[in-house]
Amino acid sequence: MAFENIKAGFDKYTADVEAKLAKTPERVNIAANRLYTPLDLGEGFDYTEKLGFPGEYPYTRGVQPTMYRGRFWTMRMYAGFSTAEESNKRYRYLLANGGSGLSCAFDLPTQIGYDSTDAMAEGEVGKVGVAIDSLADMEILFDQIPLDKVSTSMTINAPASVLLAMYIAVAEKQGITPDKLRGTIQNDILKEYAARGTYIFPPTPSMRLITDIFEYCSKNVPQWNTISISGYHIREAGSTASQEIAFTIADGIAYVEAAIKAGMDVDAFAGRLSFFWNAHNNVLEEVAKFRASRRIWAKVMKERFGAKKPKSQMLRVHSQTAGSMLTAQQPNNNIVRVALQTAAAVMGGTQSLHTNSKDEALALPTEESVAIALRTQQIVAYESGLADTVDPLGGSYYVEALTDKIEAEAWDYIKKIDELGGAPEAIAKGYIQKEIQDSAYKWQMEIEKNERIIVGVNKFQQEEEAPKNLLRVDTSVGRQQADKVNKLKASRDNAKVKAALAALEAGCASDTNLMPLILDAVRAYATEGEICGVMRKVFGEYQPHTSL
Repeated sequence: MAFENIKAGFDKYTADVEAKLAKTPERVNIAANRLYTPLDLGEGFDYTEKLGFPGEYPYTRGVQPTMYRGRFWTMRMYAGFSTAEESNKRYRYLLANGGSGLSCAFDLPTQIGYDSTDAMAEGEVGKVGVAIDSLADMEILFDQIPLDKVSTSMTINAPASVLLAMYIAVAEKQGITPDKLRGTIQNDILKEYAARGTYIFPPTPSMRLITDIFEYCSKNVPQWNTISISGYHIREAGSTASQEIAFTIADGIAYVEAAIKAGMDVDAFAGRLSFFWNAHNNVLEEVAKFRASRRIWAKVMKERFGAKKPKSQMLRVHSQTAGSMLTAQQPNNNIVRVALQTAAAVMGGTQSLHTNSKDEALALPTEESVAIALRTQQIVAYESGLADTVDPLGGSYYVEALTDKIEAEAWDYIKKIDELGGAPEAIAKGYIQKEIQDSAYKWQMEIEKNERIIVGVNKFQQEEEAPKNLLRVDTSVGRQQADKVNKLKASRDNAKVKAALAALEAGCASDTNLMPLILDAVRAYATEGEICGVMRKVFGEYQPHTSL
């Protein structure tokens, strides 16, 4: 009877409002309904099935029972530029100012397995991240940073095994055993083929490297998150919120299937899988997206893969505010955007967060702008009240209806990808790329037609002076880094390097786990380019399809 009363009241409200719209029209192009009520959840809305309690299946309301009432999310600021020396200074600055974790940005040559001396690296050394050529650079990068006290995330994919090996070797030199290390390697190659582009090897050996890492870390580095399955870059390429979680979870399914096929028990590795979401502009949509993604993953792991451990069913997530939403126009507006995106990630229940700096649409961030970005997280944590209760928007008719809507759309995509043969096949056939491109085009057309307003870009523009005091990486960094590589090769035990690389080459041609062999090469001070060169020789290089 109560439901019928709500329906009658809602119908009367709607009729009254629509009678007045001629005089007071609503804005157009609004995707949300005018008002949400229990009618949008349905008379049979099952709290236990849809929501449950924090820390319990299906984890819609969060993966920890008390969430931020126990401790705040990890404030993990993404940083790295120029040389290891310069980046080490920035890391120590962030930790001294309240950062609770590190997130390493690597330059493009490092991301695609080339040394700074390689012709392919010319003009790119140290530009979008720090240049790391060998263990010697990694030792400098983490100088005076105790790796048993700090959690470190590394945005590295194709050569993730090499950078992880370097991190383990640095820890050894600090007297820290691998079982004490905490952190994450991104290690998500499927989204590189679909949305980002920093791949090296073809899919089959790439998936082998990933499962080798799963196996090695489950036995030797048990606190390490062996993959961060990344929707962030899918969203940055132009996807919708539903596509972001659908395509990313489909990638996650492929990684789990690969590990099981390699002989691993799902509960031996699934608890160390993590995800990486974009915290985008539409605050309530983002909150719903985070909640829906946890519910989907819990169901996938429990029903599809038979995972029994609660940790195997939990979608734990790192977030980053949306780089693609930063504008070069009126860059101070980006402070407000980042604050709202931070609120979305926190209300959505993120486990760690990086906040972008106001000037990143123009250049690498300055220390001042990085400090503002970090302070944004701290203000939300300590002053806003958003961290005081678990899932603060749970029960909102709008948020619950939107969570259901995003979940349903995501399941439709996952079903379609399954029909195509899984994420690798869907990528090979161009399906995922095409869907992202279509969404990106639609977004851009909405901006150009003024159907979507971006403040300072297509409305509320103003005359501006050219930006000042931007951080630029000097071209001399490339020469400095090349000198380092040449000096290293002249001073190391090259016979030991040669033997380690030969053992790695033989390993690549067999079915042995490659992580111990990569570690041996790293400890001998083989460079990243040399190690990846051996794997290129055996595995070949991925050649993307040029048309969809």
